[in-house]
Amino acid sequence: MAMDFNTIRSRVSAILQGDKMIWMCVTILALFSILTVYSSAEALANRGGVQTESFLIKHIVLLMGALILMYICHLINYMRYARLSTILLVIAIPLLFYTLVLGATINDATRWIRIPYIGITFQTSDFAKIALITYTARTISLMQDRKVNVGELLVPILLVCILIAPSDLSSAMILFFTCLLLMFIGRVQMRDVFTLFMLGIGVFAILVALAEYFPIIRVDTWVNRLQEFITQTDAISGEEQMQVLQAKMAIAKGGILGVGPGNGEQAHFLPHGYSDYIFCIIIEEYGLLGAFLVIALYLTLLIRCIRLVTRSPKAFGAMLAIGLCLSLVIQAFAHMAVNVGLFPVTGLTLPFVSMGGTSLIFTGISLGIMLSVSRYIEAGTDG
Repeated sequence: MAMDFNTIRSRVSAILQGDKMIWMCVTILALFSILTVYSSAEALANRGGVQTESFLIKHIVLLMGALILMYICHLINYMRYARLSTILLVIAIPLLFYTLVLGATINDATRWIRIPYIGITFQTSDFAKIALITYTARTISLMQDRKVNVGELLVPILLVCILIAPSDLSSAMILFFTCLLLMFIGRVQMRDVFTLFMLGIGVFAILVALAEYFPIIRVDTWVNRLQEFITQTDAISGEEQMQVLQAKMAIAKGGILGVGPGNGEQAHFLPHGYSDYIFCIIIEEYGLLGAFLVIALYLTLLIRCIRLVTRSPKAFGAMLAIGLCLSLVIQAFAHMAVNVGLFPVTGLTLPFVSMGGTSLIFTGISLGIMLSVSRYIEAGTDG
């Protein structure tokens, strides 16, 4: 029996290469995703007049697609992503501009491109995040060996964040601060880090000033969400405020152990409980223990990627792994902070848990790239 177990473990290790703790975290997050989406998708199904199972099946198909892409990406030599980084960025910038001008508007936000004939929507900012982080990691790694014009780093970061910010400020801010942290970790001169930070503030001020002439810049939405968060009024004044109240009720009902899988009541009332507010559904059904487990999983991802930074023989691998990980973990904790009332409403999903299309797919790709770095480090090669 021991021999059989060792044989099975060896075969699994041969198939799933790279950091086994990251694989474990991904597997548990995927299970949480399936269980919680099934509980929370009923409200969406009722509005659409369809069966809840149809959303669950769609989600499982997308989740399996994300896992398959993750597996494929983890097999690719991570140095190939360095060679692709500039091409990916050149593709991402026109896509973001097209989305800003001619993109599909869903839930009062223009973040998607609708693919003709098949009707599938594609959120270009998810692609742009991977492209920019990969490019930033490559540029910082080049700075370690030779002199690189800092404009090659600052201009793309500002341009991509500017194009994302008008319709998705929270994602733009997470991406911007991820790049700032990458520069700091990569020992870029503090003068350049400070320059990027000040330029970011200046660009944000310009966006606010231009909002009067370009309605696509959602300054009114930003201001309203901030005011609602500051006043903390309990008067229901629209869908967003209702979500905040329902989220508080879900957390209060969860207690320590929760009400059990599928027994949550607030999932039926939260309009976006399957995406923007899925963490409070986890709290209601699995209690504080479930919440702490999810937090521990994201922290474990971060710790394992920090370990990759200390072990990576090449700067690019270190910067790539920690950059992608930071972007996911910061988004996860921002989502949790919104759900428990510590941040204003943002519309951020919980990576690899919330129901979604391109978000789920590109999270899988990010995890696969992180595993690729881990795979080559464990193999004792430099990529």
